[in-house]
Amino acid sequence: MNANIRNFVIIAHIDHGKSTLADRLLEVTGTIEKRRMKAQYLDQLELERERGITIKMAPVKMMYELKGEEYVLNLIDTPGHSDFHYEVSRALKAVEGAILLVDVSQGIQAQTIANFHVAQNAGLKIIGAINKIDLLEKNDPRFKIIINDLSVLLGINEKEILCVSGKTGEGVLKLLETIIFEVPLPKESKNEAQTQALVFDSFYDDHKGVVASIRMFHGELKNGKDIFLIGTGTHSKAKEIGCFFPELKSLGRGEKLKSGEIGYIATGIRDPAKIKIGDTLVAYERSKTQDLEKLALPGYKIPKPVVFVSFYPDNPDDYELLMRGLQKLKLNDSSLSIEPDQNEVLGRGFKVGFLGRLHFEITAERLKREFRVPTVNTFPSVIYKVKTANKNWITINKPEELPQDVLEIWEPMTEIIILMPSEYLKDMFSLARRYRIHNMATSAFQNRVEIKASMPLAELISDFDEQLKSMTSGFASFSYEIADYKKTDVIKVDVILANSLVPGLSRFIPKETLQREARKMVERLKELLPRQQFAQSIQAAAEGRIVVREDIRALRKDVTGYLYGGDRSRKMKLWQKQKRGKKLLKERARATIPPEVFKELLKK
Repeated sequence: MNANIRNFVIIAHIDHGKSTLADRLLEVTGTIEKRRMKAQYLDQLELERERGITIKMAPVKMMYELKGEEYVLNLIDTPGHSDFHYEVSRALKAVEGAILLVDVSQGIQAQTIANFHVAQNAGLKIIGAINKIDLLEKNDPRFKIIINDLSVLLGINEKEILCVSGKTGEGVLKLLETIIFEVPLPKESKNEAQTQALVFDSFYDDHKGVVASIRMFHGELKNGKDIFLIGTGTHSKAKEIGCFFPELKSLGRGEKLKSGEIGYIATGIRDPAKIKIGDTLVAYERSKTQDLEKLALPGYKIPKPVVFVSFYPDNPDDYELLMRGLQKLKLNDSSLSIEPDQNEVLGRGFKVGFLGRLHFEITAERLKREFRVPTVNTFPSVIYKVKTANKNWITINKPEELPQDVLEIWEPMTEIIILMPSEYLKDMFSLARRYRIHNMATSAFQNRVEIKASMPLAELISDFDEQLKSMTSGFASFSYEIADYKKTDVIKVDVILANSLVPGLSRFIPKETLQREARKMVERLKELLPRQQFAQSIQAAAEGRIVVREDIRALRKDVTGYLYGGDRSRKMKLWQKQKRGKKLLKERARATIPPEVFKELLKK
């Protein structure tokens, strides 16, 4: 194993400058020439550049010479948002060190704390760094405050905190030296496997098939070698191996990926289902003679989706395109769960599980842009546990799946941490009532207040983050973890149009907000539905009763317009005839929601 290899990640709260610092590292090490350099170089997705956030982890191999020694620095840039926490956890399994970055103008945020604990639990060497120092004067008192805050969090001396500027490059050389001197040598598996590597990411290439990002933990890997993936039992051949610079660069004939190195392998596999993130890759000949369980690398947990949304192609003919698009997205995002779904109005589609609301929004946008598949999606929902009359427990994520004999409904909870200026604390209590936040505990955190509380996941995935930012003028931040289930008092609300139940519009609503939310649903539907030749009633039904009702008047033709003067009884006969006709039409007609109206209803 090469003793000059250092594997590390950059972790931080969203918008604290990870990608900009990564740009300077690429520039200083000469990995990317200045003429080719562009902002957020490692963020290859157009969506990442538009939103200014990292969505996908990005590995890169850098070469750097220090005191006559050449070092290999393998960096993995990671996302900062809570919804992409799984991306961070995967990257941490492939490295030995982490740079914990803090924006000097914002200070420690909720996700900073969450990332620190994850890196600490992974046993990584954590290097504390203050970023964007070019924004403040050298003698600004905020410097000392932030440095002190970070040193207290990490439990180290203030002198060990580095100060850098991802924009100007100040302090970057010192950071590189610290990485080389303080990040431990790569860990090596003690297993007897000749080749053992961890698959920490993957993507699909039309020419190479599935390309897996791997971290070598034992042995070596070369072109043409027969490989075996333990998790899926798949046998294949290494069609191409190489490293990230950050573009794929294949190794020459006779070159190998050795223990401690990070690189890629083009497997030639065309079925995305045969590659599982977190799987262990071993030599095929060893897989036949050794216990596979002993060869598998430990530590990876299968992600559990918590938010579910059904996707339907905007054009029904694009069903196959949607299926292929989702399969390819799942290839480098193993946290997605996909299963077929059906809707009477929108036709065939897929129910997809996500780790959070932003995760869902990003996936929908990627489907549209990368795979040219515009979609319609249902309201985001969560998994409920339901206890039936025969004392059995079932799980559902659609209100339509709720059985008749329900004794109890339990909903998933989250444990949230909010950091905000203390002057907004009073407003937080009113927000807590609106979003069913319970067990709030407050404590001082440096010059701010830290709030720990419990909150239903269903409330979190609504517009909570937007309301929190609005209430605190953007100064609050939060992170969350999925907790246990808790008994809840939610009610299934159905929408009935002209005496017919509308599939796909049923929702779970807390009992205390039932009347208000049901009225909003019905009024929105009345606003969007076109008038018909017959009257339509729109009703919200819950617990066997009608909660709210609105009526859409029938279109009416002036059947007496051609008459003038004379006996009024003739007009009365025409009006009565029209009335009987509309009554008959109402009895026979079946009101439906046009697809375009359904799509509008599902918009936020």
